[in-house]
Amino acid sequence: MGQGKSQFTEEELQDYEDLTYFTKKEVLYAHQKFKALAPEKVGHNKNAKLPMAKILQYPELRVNPFRDRICKVFSSSNDGDCTFEDFLDMMSVFSDNAPKAVKAEHAFRIFDFDGDDMIGVSDLREVIERLCGPELKLSDSEIQQLVQNVLEEADLDDDGALSFAEFEHIIDKSSDFCHSFRIRL
Repeated sequence: MGQGKSQFTEEELQDYEDLTYFTKKEVLYAHQKFKALAPEKVGHNKNAKLPMAKILQYPELRVNPFRDRICKVFSSSNDGDCTFEDFLDMMSVFSDNAPKAVKAEHAFRIFDFDGDDMIGVSDLREVIERLCGPELKLSDSEIQQLVQNVLEEADLDDDGALSFAEFEHIIDKSSDFCHSFRIRL
């Protein structure tokens, strides 16, 4: 762990600790994990940017149906490619220490596929299809019924889409949201 410490000044580590939900030790551990994804590229370059394909090799992302969306939401360049700081932000939000409100905000952005600040019918269809995966192929009418059920439950203003406030209301009722919206470092 000591060799990773030399890449960051004490001030940088303090800044990372202040800006994330991690301790300095966890920041260094996160950097080890990031570096392990592409040691040849990261090496001694703490500003290296890894392509999304490399980030998706992280074990818990590899199996996540929203892996590409997660990378794009946390990518400072919005293309899924991540710097260490992007990766650190991602891991921090998915950590057990991140507050529910922060997790909800990022979950909303991940599920808002079209980026219109609403989770509409097409976004809900995409969420359902990804959650079911290719092995559980639902019919169009089954997907439509699920979308309708979600909207009946959560669309409080009946506008056919979920605002962030409506989404947050549903998250508040979900006792296991924080437990399921997590990636281990």
